[in-house]
Amino acid sequence: MPTKQTSKKSRIPRYLQLAGELREAILAGEHSTGAQFPTETVLCKQFSVSRFTVREALRLLEAEGLIQRKRGSGTTVQPAAARGGALHQPLSNLGELLQYARGSAVVYKPNGVGLLPAKIAEQIASDTAGNWSRFSGVRRQGYEERPIALTDAYLHEQLGDAVEALDLKASWKTLFSQIEQLTGISAATVTQDIQALAAKKEIAEILEVEEGAPVLQILRCYIDGKGKVFEISISHHPGDRFAYSMHIDVEK
Repeated sequence: MPTKQTSKKSRIPRYLQLAGELREAILAGEHSTGAQFPTETVLCKQFSVSRFTVREALRLLEAEGLIQRKRGSGTTVQPAAARGGALHQPLSNLGELLQYARGSAVVYKPNGVGLLPAKIAEQIASDTAGNWSRFSGVRRQGYEERPIALTDAYLHEQLGDAVEALDLKASWKTLFSQIEQLTGISAATVTQDIQALAAKKEIAEILEVEEGAPVLQILRCYIDGKGKVFEISISHHPGDRFAYSMHIDVEK
């Protein structure tokens, strides 16, 4: 019998799965910038998929600025400068929503327990009563690289002892995935609000930008099957180091 994870993945069109695998390989540096990307024929054999599936996957990657296709010249990987030098995070399903490029890491630190700050609570339609454990972390793509995100994560008291059991040094794991493993609670819905703001002094200092510089604020709410918010994260990204790549399938 297929597992829940397997059945969820099987509902994702194969070309989206392939695009995700190829995207991850590109962002991880497995294909050199400017080098020839594998041909459609090679990709068909490598992933046991149809030519249509490969073409649709490549179409998405080209739209995201990760590759360039030219008739007669093949496909090449675009340099980071061609896509603004920013980290591009894909956005088409929950798995991609929570997945940063391989090589980036964040280590969270406990930052108190209490009511959700009023400025955050007023932006959320759901009930946020109760105590929340706050964790703060700075994400980087490399040890000496400039920060690509400052994140504050809030975990509701309903999660109980699981909050204490979190491995905050496991930089390759999201807090969300750890909570799911520890409690069995998973998100039935994830809401996301994106807003462009001017960096306040304390945020600017951590992100190593000028005060007032543009930052992207992303507020996410993780909601369980009963409609209860159990995790909230608010991240700030420097405007020149982060971008979303998004595709929408048009229903006909």
